[in-house]
Amino acid sequence: MTAPYEVAVRAEAELGEGPTWDAANGRLLWIDILGSRLHTYDPATGRRTVRRTEQHIGAVKPRAGGGLVLNLRDGIGLLDPDGGFRWLHHEPVPGRRANDAAVAPDGALWAGTMRYDEAPGGGTLSRVTGDGSVVVVLDDVAVSNGTGWSPDGRRMYYVDSPTRRVDVFDHADGRITGRRTLTEIEEGAGFPDGLTVDAEGCVWVALWQGSAVRRYTPDGDLDRVVELPVPLVTACAFGGPDLSDLYITTARVGLTDPPALAGSLFVVPGAGKGLAQPPFAG
Repeated sequence: MTAPYEVAVRAEAELGEGPTWDAANGRLLWIDILGSRLHTYDPATGRRTVRRTEQHIGAVKPRAGGGLVLNLRDGIGLLDPDGGFRWLHHEPVPGRRANDAAVAPDGALWAGTMRYDEAPGGGTLSRVTGDGSVVVVLDDVAVSNGTGWSPDGRRMYYVDSPTRRVDVFDHADGRITGRRTLTEIEEGAGFPDGLTVDAEGCVWVALWQGSAVRRYTPDGDLDRVVELPVPLVTACAFGGPDLSDLYITTARVGLTDPPALAGSLFVVPGAGKGLAQPPFAG
C-alpha cells in the first residue's frame, strides 16, 4: 500500500542522509554527506539551519550532555553546545569515509565506514563509547548502512547495501552474534539503505534506486510500501512530538536528469509510532 507524502524541505542535497529526531530541541537533524552540510529542521516553526562541515559527514546524533556527535570522514567528532569542535576519535584512512551511524540502547555509537570506490571489505562497523573507546565489530563491509535495534534491544538490524539484505543479529552487552537474514531485496527493487525500527518492532528500510521505503515485520514479511517521486531514497526516521511522522531523506548524486524533488526531505504524517532514540553517552 502507498502512503501520502509531503515535502518537508525542498532541497537539492547531493547525498541527503541520516534523519534523526532531536527530542530535546524539537527538531530534525539530517545531513548531506558529499555536500558536507549539517541541516536542522523545526517542523513546528519551519525554521531551518545549515552548517558546513570541514569534511564529508556520514551521520549526526544528539549527545546526552548537549551538542552533537558527528561521524566524519576522518573519525568521530564532537560539537559542543557552544559550537566548539573537538575530535573524540581521529583515525584518517586514505580512500575511506564515514557513512551511516546509530546510537544503541546503552548510548554507544555504532558508526559505519566505506571506501569511496565501495570496494568489498573496505568498510567497517565500529562501536564507540562516550570515552572514545572504539571496537571494530564488523571488518568485512562494503557500504555500511542502516543500523537499528528492536524495542527490547535484543535484536540489531543491519544493512551492508551491496548484499541486498537486511540482516539481524542477537544483541547483548554491546556484542552481536547469530547473523542471519531478515529479508533480501529482490533484483530491480533497489538496494537497502538506511533503516529505522518502530514501536511495534517493524523495520522500515529506504531503497536506493527503488523510489520507496518498505516496512517489514519482525518475521521478515513485507506489509507496507511508501512510494516516492525520486529514485534515490536513502534513509528514514520517526520524528515529531509524538514520533508519529516518518521523515525520509533522498539524493541526486549521479543522476543525469534528476527529478525536481531529488535531494529533498520528505515526511509521511501519521505513518506509525517510532521509538525514542537514546542520545550518545559522550
